[in-house]
Amino acid sequence: MPKKQIQKHREQRIRQPIVTLAGHVDHGKTSLLDKIRGTAIAKKEAGLITQAISCTVMPFDIIEKIASDLLKKFKIELVIPGFLFIDTPGHAAFTNLRKRGGSLADLVILVVDIREGMMEQTIECLGIFKEIKVPFLVALNKIDAIAGWQGKSKEFQKNLEEQPEHVKRDFDMKLYNFISQLSGHGFDSDLFFRVRDFTKQISIVPCSAKTGEGIPELLMMLAGLAQRFLKNKLAVEEEVRGTILETKFDKNLKYIEVVIYDGHLQEGDEIVIGNIEEPIVTKARALFEALPLAKGFEHTKEVTAASFARIQIPAKEEIFPGMPLFGGKKNLETVKKEIKEEISEIIKLDREGIVIKANSLGSLEALIFLLRKAGIRVMKASIGNITRVDVMNAESSLEREPLNAVVLGFNVKVTEEVEEQVKVFTGNVIYKILEEYEKWREQREKELLRGKLAITMPCKIKVLPYVFRKNKPAIFGIRVEAGKLKVDTPMMNSAGKKIDTVKAIQSEGQNIVEAGRGKEVAISLPSITIGRQVREGDVLYSAISEDEFKTLQENKKYLSSDELSALHEILEIRRRKSPLWGV
Repeated sequence: MPKKQIQKHREQRIRQPIVTLAGHVDHGKTSLLDKIRGTAIAKKEAGLITQAISCTVMPFDIIEKIASDLLKKFKIELVIPGFLFIDTPGHAAFTNLRKRGGSLADLVILVVDIREGMMEQTIECLGIFKEIKVPFLVALNKIDAIAGWQGKSKEFQKNLEEQPEHVKRDFDMKLYNFISQLSGHGFDSDLFFRVRDFTKQISIVPCSAKTGEGIPELLMMLAGLAQRFLKNKLAVEEEVRGTILETKFDKNLKYIEVVIYDGHLQEGDEIVIGNIEEPIVTKARALFEALPLAKGFEHTKEVTAASFARIQIPAKEEIFPGMPLFGGKKNLETVKKEIKEEISEIIKLDREGIVIKANSLGSLEALIFLLRKAGIRVMKASIGNITRVDVMNAESSLEREPLNAVVLGFNVKVTEEVEEQVKVFTGNVIYKILEEYEKWREQREKELLRGKLAITMPCKIKVLPYVFRKNKPAIFGIRVEAGKLKVDTPMMNSAGKKIDTVKAIQSEGQNIVEAGRGKEVAISLPSITIGRQVREGDVLYSAISEDEFKTLQENKKYLSSDELSALHEILEIRRRKSPLWGV
């Protein structure tokens, strides 16, 4: 930024607004920034989903260059020095980038794929916006994917008018469907050029990260909203506040990359950085400020909020992403106390629960957020690779609660051998780790329930026309229609009369203890004769007692759909004789 421009904004004491991009995975958050800054970061991300927080400085002159015609049209005179964009991972939990006392973001761009509209993580974003009361607008992305869409004009409003009628109808249908969805969540919204009251309506800016259409309108709307409604929030205080994004090494020198969201930091200033244990006190030996559009850093003697800076420090301790950074004239012990309180607000642990590890404080916060939402407790949480200590902590839960003998790791490695009883889930796409964990937990819950319940489980079988022995014992073929047939299961007919107990199950000449749905096996019943109590085509059910039925009803969330179906049929059979059976 030109020196005169810097001086002007320092005199005004107005900083760059911090803008976070949020929304559902793969709806185009990083791609929008890519189009503006001419990079291709999105293609490098794991699963094409942003896995870490990154920053882009967009100064005054770039905004003016991209959106000058629209700024003139809407009579907006730029006062802000630019924008600091923070691109976040896809999951909505990451949109809650926090500083002490609220959200790190002054404004949020909610990126939505016009073809998909409201998705699960879009809804979660809206919930967070309500909770932290952060203003936002919608970038309705991927308009180029609408069948027949033509980029005829640079200005969106003119371009929309020039589209073929069938394209306009398709666009309107998708737009009003999304407006209706937003309304269902308590937000009144409309296209940005139709909004009359920006305090009551959400502006929707249709755009394309592929063609660049709508990006000038997006920047124009951000500038207008920031200058109209955020002027008091953009005042720069003296005390330095920041958030660590990353630690880097170059020629044995240690650097931290930081979002400075308040104050003025000078080369040589003392700074305090958060840590899981004790805060780290160090000095800013050298300062480097981010160049516009993510094109590297340049050396400087001072950085002023809001900035993305690289700081060379002498501290030997490991510093983790997401940690708060404080500086200024306050008493050192007071600053350390404030940092400890801030971290304790993020990492709130339970007496019992699973163990989680992540590569940054932000990732750790996201994992805790998501697990709490799912009702999963967290006993230990820390940053770094999974070690023997983490496995031992998880192993300690085996006797008390086997479902807690788990370690979840995001963007970390397992550095030591893991005990067989402890389940470890790792990966670099956070929602996939959680999906795998939840699937395992559901299956494990069912296994544990079956182990605890010494009762007859729901089962339905059909007698096949294969008789190997008519009686003493009767051995014949059956197909399992629902549930699992186990040895020692008592069986009844479709009239509810108990006929015998399964003494053996064979598959391909081998004895087995159980057979699942769809399996065709031979079974042995010692007390019946084929052609009398049991005939070809008969359907038999497990003879569940009334007490067993009640227990299964109380725990039906652990039963499979076909087991539930068999249980319902058993109930109907029993109630033909006793209408109040199972009540």
